[in-house]
Amino acid sequence: MYKVKVYVTLRENVLDPQGNAVKGALHTLNYYEVQDVRIGKFMELVVEKSDRDIDTVVKEMCEKLLANTVIEDYRYDIEEVVVQ
Repeated sequence: MYKVKVYVTLRENVLDPQGNAVKGALHTLNYYEVQDVRIGKFMELVVEKSDRDIDTVVKEMCEKLLANTVIEDYRYDIEEVVVQ
């Protein structure tokens, strides 16, 4: 089994209105140190071992469904876990 952590973020050149709203709210709460906020997604998947390469499988999932590759970037970490 594998535990896969997928991080999806907006590309640097894409506006992030939700991030701007959070930044404004933080400033309202007197957290003026915050210079920028970018909102993203985090997903944790548990994937069974198969005859397919896990890196290839995760990349395919990200590009087909988990990330909109036109406006989002993604990265992932794969950890092999022992099932007890």
